[in-house]
Amino acid sequence: MKAILFLEDGKSFSAESDLSVECLGEVIINTAVVGYQEMITDPANAGKILVFTYPLIGNYGCAPKFSESTKVWVSGLVMKEKSKIYSNWQAKSSLDDFLKIHKKPAIYNLDTRTLTVHLREKGPLIGIISTLEFDSKKLLDKINKFKQQPIRSWLPEISARKLHSLGKAKVKKIAVLDLGITFGLIRQLETLGFSLKMFPYNASAKQILAVKPKGLVLSSGPENDCGLEIAARNIKPLIGKLPILGVATGCQVLAKALGAQLIRLKLGHRGVNYPCARPGTFKGEITVQNHEYVIDNNSLRKIKELKVTAYNLNDHTIEEIESKKLKIIAVAYNPVSSGFDQVNPILIKFSKLLSTRR
Repeated sequence: MKAILFLEDGKSFSAESDLSVECLGEVIINTAVVGYQEMITDPANAGKILVFTYPLIGNYGCAPKFSESTKVWVSGLVMKEKSKIYSNWQAKSSLDDFLKIHKKPAIYNLDTRTLTVHLREKGPLIGIISTLEFDSKKLLDKINKFKQQPIRSWLPEISARKLHSLGKAKVKKIAVLDLGITFGLIRQLETLGFSLKMFPYNASAKQILAVKPKGLVLSSGPENDCGLEIAARNIKPLIGKLPILGVATGCQVLAKALGAQLIRLKLGHRGVNYPCARPGTFKGEITVQNHEYVIDNNSLRKIKELKVTAYNLNDHTIEEIESKKLKIIAVAYNPVSSGFDQVNPILIKFSKLLSTRR
């Protein structure tokens, strides 16, 4: 059936949908060639309308092992062409069936190239997907009403409801502040032999210290959530007392707790091929990124003992910070693994940091 994507600046794009839908959210783009299931189940994308820039989506189906959580968190999906077939030995269902199970809308046959260029020029925009309404004035009214609502905090829904444990190791116990942790990060930490004490986003420093962890991990999750201020305030007393690893949004929380400021990019870093370089070396790496807020370098300079250990090679924004004295490592990118039995080097570095703790 006929569908439309209407943006808050008045720009509209025609599309098609198999279901009667209407949803709103910030429209974001991701340039990855693969990983659509991982993206839509990543809690960091909660409430977003996700646009895939790769022109063909769904061709390798879906499988439970590739989900990053138990739920599809995006508000809606936008794609150029929806594959009519899927072919992969690991696939258990089509993307269509996967979305129907999770009751999430998708539109297709939309000019995603023109949409991407528009978003790159205009910056972040709120949009509405609809098969029910096509009048531009009424669609704009719905967007304005949506923008006037209080910003929703996703953390109470995404985060752990109460303290619980994962893994069986007794010696290598770490605390995890769950801001929307992915299965991929949990899997890597368990591969390193850690047992995890999973805390809700609003856990206090006293509660975390009570389990006597060797270190603390601040997970990834949705950005610009009001619950992150609570998390930053609560973990501030732990700085210098525990080795801390901040991952993606966890990096932002740690930066706030240290006194740094965040700034919003005109267009976020969302994709799997972002190059990072290390100051004073000729070394670099390609990273997976999914963020639109970065640490303000001017505010970071005022914080003693911290140094930038990696920056984005495209726009020189900060992607990694470290303090040996405070035993802190924080990365704005997602430290993904290249295989189910492999671990990202930054997590190995954090593991070694724990072993040097006195």
